[in-house]
Amino acid sequence: MINLTTRYLGLDLKNPVIVSSSGLTDSVDKIIKLEKAGAGAVVLKSLFEEQINFEAGRYVENGMYPEAHDYITGYTKTNAVEEYLQLIEGSKKSVAIPVIASINCMSVSEWLSFAKDIQLAGADALEMNMFFVPSEPDKSAGYFEQMYNDLVVKVKEVASIPLSVKLGYYFTNLSGMVSNIYKRGAAGVVLFNRFYEPDIDIDKISLTSSKVFSSPSDIRQSLRWVGLISALVKNIDIAASTGIHNGGAVIKQLLAGATVTEVCSVLYTKGVDHIQLMINELTEWMKQNNFSKIEDFRGRLNYDNISDPSMYERAQFMKYFSGHH
Repeated sequence: MINLTTRYLGLDLKNPVIVSSSGLTDSVDKIIKLEKAGAGAVVLKSLFEEQINFEAGRYVENGMYPEAHDYITGYTKTNAVEEYLQLIEGSKKSVAIPVIASINCMSVSEWLSFAKDIQLAGADALEMNMFFVPSEPDKSAGYFEQMYNDLVVKVKEVASIPLSVKLGYYFTNLSGMVSNIYKRGAAGVVLFNRFYEPDIDIDKISLTSSKVFSSPSDIRQSLRWVGLISALVKNIDIAASTGIHNGGAVIKQLLAGATVTEVCSVLYTKGVDHIQLMINELTEWMKQNNFSKIEDFRGRLNYDNISDPSMYERAQFMKYFSGHH
């Protein structure tokens, strides 16, 4: 009998396939469908402080009295937060799988306020969608890294639910960064955040956005670091994200040491029923290799458990090109 259950952030999941924060998880009806499709858990669409501020700005006219400006801004924020809390409450009443909230803020006060409200609404855990653009050349890398560390500490002071931090890979010492946030109370880390990336339209000579969805080859961005960090930072849970488009990709990340995998882009392109196909691939592979549970093979190919650890450390193409003249 194949057992796909796993634990992530102290939560029991029926399988390691989580639907990541996106438009796929912005309503109770969609979340019910994701549970029926086989998802092990869902991460709700992020509550963005920036988006709330933008929406408020749309209703604020030039020359408006300060009192009216403050009222509209406050109303918009309160309404947006209330809708999000209702999404948490409605989802918890409607599905049995874990419901993980997600927030992205610009100001410390809102991180703390949102985190407290989300816990009270009943979310099982909180994913902190964090990215501070290091656009100040007079500041050191350590200055920006400390912002992450300090924020984790502050959120843990106001919220006791399990906390995961969704990171990008723009760090001088990523394993050290993960170790630091773990020491400060984070139970998990998501590798990696998929950011908005700019592009240039050469016909219109204007700035635009690059493609939104990931491709299967993007798994390379996280596979190395899952393999390294699962060995170097003990006990922190790792959610592998980006480029996971089939069951084979799920298997690779688990072998590298991931606790769970987060999927998104492939569900937009192939539909939510693709979740079950991924689970079926994982199940069949486990049968073929005589694994009865995920712990039988999780981390088997991480940095600690391979004969040549330099496979994860190597950054250049020497091995490949040495055989191609």
